[in-house]
Amino acid sequence: MITTNDNDSMPGEGCLLRIRAIMPGLKPSEKKVAQCIIENPEKVVDMSVTELSRASGTSDSTVVKFSQKLGYSGFQELKIRLARELPLFHPQIHGDITHGDDLESIKIKIFRANERAISDTCRAINSNELDRAVNALATAQRIIFFGSGASGIVALDAEQKFLRIGKECHGFNDAHMAAVVASLCDNTTAVVGISHSGATRDTVRVLEVAKQAQAVTICLTNFLNSPITSAADIVLLTSVQESDFRSGAIASRVAQLSVLDVLFVAVAQKQYETTMRCLQITREAVADKRF
Repeated sequence: MITTNDNDSMPGEGCLLRIRAIMPGLKPSEKKVAQCIIENPEKVVDMSVTELSRASGTSDSTVVKFSQKLGYSGFQELKIRLARELPLFHPQIHGDITHGDDLESIKIKIFRANERAISDTCRAINSNELDRAVNALATAQRIIFFGSGASGIVALDAEQKFLRIGKECHGFNDAHMAAVVASLCDNTTAVVGISHSGATRDTVRVLEVAKQAQAVTICLTNFLNSPITSAADIVLLTSVQESDFRSGAIASRVAQLSVLDVLFVAVAQKQYETTMRCLQITREAVADKRF
């Protein structure tokens, strides 16, 4: 049987990463504080509570409560953590893709965005939650991956990886089929819902159905306070900033694939002998498919 326990899934490192992760669930006044910090981190580390409240058009109490919502004791600890992070802070030097960009500019901007998505996600993902997800997938008798749109492609990629190491695994991008399969799960099944926004109705619903069936539910999303997290026993976070041209389909997909690669390799390592045997068998099975 797979068991789970409550765990703080806040990003493991980085004040700015934490802010981006909880941004959608913030109150309007808290969003003003968050935006002020994200846009001016170098200035905020030298500000007092009152100075930040004035700069953001809020109140001292809002700044303090916002700091505590991030998991800090108060604004002073937030500033200390933010100051430590500044050497790692890289503003969007190359900016968003614009209508007038030439091919060379597009190339540089896309690669820089993907590099940052992977780097920020590596720092943001909570190690305890990651370990719990690995254990859940390793001990599960069956694994279900589901996502809609671009996230559905990620789900199918995960399916083919885990199948190669002998795990009974299914990837779906059809919400009806996924819901049917999820309803027939039990506590020996792990169900992974993938949604950048965390607000894709079909993906949230699949996890809710699986949770009701006693399956272990895992979500992979960019936002900690998004609807999908309430249906998940384990929350894995990416940290990606998307623009209009890259909306939900490029950098976010790269980050999702990277997290699933980590899960795959960690599970494969846990069952090393089985993994090596299955890889050999599957290699032989497709050997005649190549010239």
